[in-house]
Amino acid sequence: MGIMRAAMIGHVAGRSARRQMEGMQKQAQAQQAQAQAQAQAAQDQAQAQQAQQAQAQAKTDPMQEIAKLGDLKAKGLITEEEFQQMKASVLAKM
Repeated sequence: MGIMRAAMIGHVAGRSARRQMEGMQKQAQAQQAQAQAQAQAAQDQAQAQQAQQAQAQAKTDPMQEIAKLGDLKAKGLITEEEFQQMKASVLAKM
């Protein structure tokens, strides 16, 4: 009877250990998923900031653009008509 009881206690202890191990594995998986979500959120935020910076760089001062066009016209690289068309295009984007 002592052996039977020891076997039962061993069986119960084994189940308890398995449950505890499963719980630890689930907790580790949850932590890993959370870490991945945080890393993805950080990456998304970095990409959004890069897009904003690129957009800000793409926006140039219209007066600078018109001055550049004036320089091209003064150098004879574009005609008066081309200058007026390009200037109108720059002003339309404002």
